[in-house]
Amino acid sequence: MAGRDFHAPLLRRAGWRVGDVVTADPGRRAAAEADWPGVRAHPDLTALLERSRPDLLVVASPSGRHVEHALAGLEAGVPVAVDKPMALDRDGAAALVRRAEETGTPLTVFHNRRWDAEQLTLEQVLAGGRLGTVHRFERRWERWRPVPKDRWRENAVGEGGLLLDLGPHLVDAALRLFGPVTAVRAELRALTTPTEDDVFLALEHAGGVLSHLTAGSLVGAPGPRTRVLGSAGAFLVPGHDDAPGPFDVLDPGEGMAGWLVRGAEAEPVPTAAGGPADFYRAVTRWLTAGGPVPVDPCEAVAVAAVLDAARRSARTGAAQRPAGD
Repeated sequence: MAGRDFHAPLLRRAGWRVGDVVTADPGRRAAAEADWPGVRAHPDLTALLERSRPDLLVVASPSGRHVEHALAGLEAGVPVAVDKPMALDRDGAAALVRRAEETGTPLTVFHNRRWDAEQLTLEQVLAGGRLGTVHRFERRWERWRPVPKDRWRENAVGEGGLLLDLGPHLVDAALRLFGPVTAVRAELRALTTPTEDDVFLALEHAGGVLSHLTAGSLVGAPGPRTRVLGSAGAFLVPGHDDAPGPFDVLDPGEGMAGWLVRGAEAEPVPTAAGGPADFYRAVTRWLTAGGPVPVDPCEAVAVAAVLDAARRSARTGAAQRPAGD
């Protein structure tokens, strides 16, 4: 479903053509052929790689098979963009990077939220020094879903859950903005599903910033999407398009991403240019014009290390240091 619902529309907007689709479900193969006339539908990845040589392999299978499928693409010499999480743990992610280097095959990771207008706007605010010295970063991905969906993401313990689904985006944003993490504290709970649906991470960055990251499905009043606190003010994004909440009344208006706040003073901040399809536009430049890799896979390894540390912290109740080379 991720391939059809997320990747395919973004690929189209970025000028790519979907030429091959892999799914073991005959109904989905028929739907793919109807959605994209001329597409070749295959029952498994082996069949695709035997019959076709795509310009790019997008791995959007369930998380537990990301490493297997990405390795198959790398071994075949096909450039790979693997969806988040890159792997279930740091070891799996690092193994992919090593194999990409050994085969000389391009590898990137779909951390597409880097191109969200909100993220790009925050980067501009920080670059302009408008918040002074930042001491805390908060980001929430909360929603009210008391009756969970019946999908592998909710049910597959060890492969699903919000830590692996939304955690990569949250952690990637924190690392990109504020650098390496020296300690992780975490709370992980399963309230309505077999997998965790209530996640809180506290990250201590080497530069002194604290990041508080939250993801939850049983949140009747979703909090402000983003709040960044500094010595000269705060940046506030009240709501999230995917989860209506009580802070939507603070919407800054069309063309505005959030607020620059100093006590009772609030100034709307214009939205930076950009959007989710820019990931695949960057892939095009990377593969055809020698542009930079859209997401360095080594950065996804660092994200996986933080998520591993979060699991250890939740299990032990103590802060944990992410593993590194």
